[in-house]
This record gives sequence, structure tokens and C-alpha cells, in this order.
Amino acid sequence: MKFNIVVASIASLVIASSAQSAEVMKLAVTTSFQNSGLAEILLPEILTDLDLEVQLLVVGTGQAIKLGEAGDVDAVLVHSRSAEEAFVEAGFGTHRREIMYNDFVFVGPRSDEAGAGTAESAAQALQKIAEAEADFVSRGDDSGTHKMELNLWKSAELDVAGFGDWYKAVGAGMGAALNTASGLGAYILSDRASWLNFGNKGDLAIVFEGDPALFNQYAYLPVNPDLHPHVRNDLAEALEDWLVSDKAKGLINGYQINGEPLFVFNAVVE
Repeated sequence: MKFNIVVASIASLVIASSAQSAEVMKLAVTTSFQNSGLAEILLPEILTDLDLEVQLLVVGTGQAIKLGEAGDVDAVLVHSRSAEEAFVEAGFGTHRREIMYNDFVFVGPRSDEAGAGTAESAAQALQKIAEAEADFVSRGDDSGTHKMELNLWKSAELDVAGFGDWYKAVGAGMGAALNTASGLGAYILSDRASWLNFGNKGDLAIVFEGDPALFNQYAYLPVNPDLHPHVRNDLAEALEDWLVSDKAKGLINGYQINGEPLFVFNAVVE
């Protein structure tokens, strides 16, 4: 499976001379975080407050974890609790710190011919899609969203390995997968932030939401300097302190599209 790594630098968002003297750290983040647009709000403030340029490596959660394991980044910000806990338990990360959350939603054609919107649970929504053999786009990229989707199919007692051509694993990030779903008029699981910030909605709309099973927590994990002495743990710690500050809380909770918040800050200040 191929993973595409996109590097996003805050230097493109600020006056070049401001970033020249700044410290630099690398942070692996998910495509859903990048697609939400929140990085464009947070990174300039981090540069101003900490004199810290955060370079983002934008990948799925699975690849972000691998970058952390290899010591190719100083920290990761992802959304798959089981993968995060395994990362820390194996000694690759120093700890796991919850920062913010939103939720997943099922997006599909407004006509909702499969009747997913009439379901009483996320699992039942998937059962209806499968029964109708309605086109469904899966990210198929080992991302946090992909992991959640697979867990939901499992809770619906369905195995994607036995699905027909209506199930389309595209091996792509959230934005590209949404574009595919828009072009096909297909169903897809998306994090709410990416969906709200997505411009090519076409005939798609949210067809199912609100199940507690769709909760989507983002967590920050500094890479363990005992395994990788070259990582900038000092910068990772400084960024963590900023991410759980009142300043970050206000920016995260205040970030909205069309009056709808994309994330909710829930870091516990120690």
C-alpha cells in the first residue's frame, strides 16, 4: 500500500523573515486535521507565541504512527485510540495527551436511496447501505477514519472482504476520498470537520449522525527521545503546553464554518 506524505510548512503562511530565526519541529498529522483548515488558524499563533515553526507531515494515522516509530517526526497528532495506546505501550511515544474531539458522520446522496438516514445506529446505517449495495467509498489507507469505518462494519457483523464492486477502497486521504464520493454520488464515512470544510459537495449531504459510536478524539503523542535521541522533545513539550493552553482552547472552540464548530477542546490541564 502506498502512502503519500504531504509536507505543509507554516513558513508559507507568514512573512519569511519571521520564520528564519524560529526553531523548527516536525509534526505528523492526519489528512482530516489538515483538511479541516484548523492548522491555518493554529500554526501562525504558535509561531508568534513560541517562535516555533511547526512543519506538518500530512498522512493517515497509520503512516503518522510509523513516522513516529521511525523517529522521522518529533510528535504525532492523530485520532485512533487503540493505535495511539499501542504506540505508547511499545515505548515509541512518551505519553498520550487528548486535545480535542469532533465526530464522524455518514455522508451520501441527498436522495438516500439506501435509507441510511432512517437507521437507529451507525451499524444499522451500514447494514442498510450493504443491503442496497449502494456505492460506498472507503479511504482504504489505514487512517484513523479507515480504522473507524472497519470497526463499524465489524459492529454491523459485516466483512468488507466479501463485498462486491459497490465497495470502493480508494487508498487516499479524506479530501480525495470525498471528491471520489461526490463524483460517484456514493456514501462515505467522514470526520465532521473535513466535511464542513469540503468545497465539492455536489449532491452529497449528511445522511446519518449522532451515534455515540461516532465519537472522534484527537490526541498528541511526543516521540520518545530515549529511542531517537535526535528528536526535539523539548520543542514537542513546548508545543504540547501551548496546545492545552487557554489560548489554544479559544482558537479551537472558536473555529467555525457557517456558524458550526468543527472541534471541541477537551484537554485536561495538569
